[in-house]
Amino acid sequence: MENYETVVAALAGLKARGYTLDFNIAFDKITCNENEVCLNPHEFEIKEVYRFEGDTNPDDEDIVYAIESKDGSVKGSLTSAYGVYADEVSTEMIKKLTMH
Repeated sequence: MENYETVVAALAGLKARGYTLDFNIAFDKITCNENEVCLNPHEFEIKEVYRFEGDTNPDDEDIVYAIESKDGSVKGSLTSAYGVYADEVSTEMIKKLTMH
């Protein structure tokens, strides 16, 4: 697994390795507005996780996930704040995202 210093570097590195879609959390699934892909937790795998903690500013705390559909046809990244700024998600999605 690579080692990145910033969220921007992680996203660029993942994109260069084929994780080209930008996913968003939609409570109980992840979605991609670019091509209308929608994946439920049982339909994707988290291949890599990068955590970034702000040394002086909690706004800088973020997690970057490298995500691939189970059939391998869809690859992208998801960024998510954690702590106070975390997105509202379903219990199933929380389990999926925290197991890594």
